[in-house]
Amino acid sequence: MAIQPDPATIALLCLAGFLAGGVNTIAGGGSNLTLPVLMMLGLPADVANGTNRVAIWLQCATGVGAFDRHDVLPRAAVVPVFLPTLAGALVGALLAVALPNLYLKPVLLLCILAMAVVMLLRPEIIAPPPGTRTRSPAESPAAWWGLFGAGLYGGFVQAGVGFILLAVLTAGLRYDLLRANALKLSCSLAFTTVALGVFIAFGKVNWIAGLLLALGSMAGAWLAVKIAVRISQRALRWILFALTLAAVAGGFLS
Repeated sequence: MAIQPDPATIALLCLAGFLAGGVNTIAGGGSNLTLPVLMMLGLPADVANGTNRVAIWLQCATGVGAFDRHDVLPRAAVVPVFLPTLAGALVGALLAVALPNLYLKPVLLLCILAMAVVMLLRPEIIAPPPGTRTRSPAESPAAWWGLFGAGLYGGFVQAGVGFILLAVLTAGLRYDLLRANALKLSCSLAFTTVALGVFIAFGKVNWIAGLLLALGSMAGAWLAVKIAVRISQRALRWILFALTLAAVAGGFLS
């Protein structure tokens, strides 16, 4: 279905993209906003899912570049975390073109809620203290499978995958929240490349809507990185906690 790029539609898509880009860069769950907007504009769920990946890809590319310019992205860790994530993404994207995502939503919401509880009761798990030695996925089979699962879910539906990636990168691989967010966007960029390719191959992308959404998403991601690198780990953790609760509430209400 074609979307008419009238001023109201352009403004709505850019605003939704801006908010989602900021939320996804610091936490996750921005697709819980953009997917309903795309479907409200008349796109079928599968096309909305594919169209959303255009904005996600450009948003992640913007965020990764911004984090790298601030010397926050641990480049040596990028390839090791890519491999399991990409493997899961390919499986998830192929499933996405054939299966409904109804049954994944309750599982995701419970995982996000558990993450909020851990942040409140055991913050050192989700935000390791300075000087903590990081791990590679090869050193932690649980983290390897966590990255694979994040890629599978992200390839399938995307919404909320940032929370899963942050949990694995902080609790499993022991990165602080700032570097974990930079790696999270790198992982998202990698598996979104795979997923977007699958959606394009199956004709599930509306390019006008996707690019308009991306304009806002890129601006939101850029601003979020500017904020993230200037605030303390404690402040970042509380922002993440608030966004986690908001994602759970929004998920139950939608």
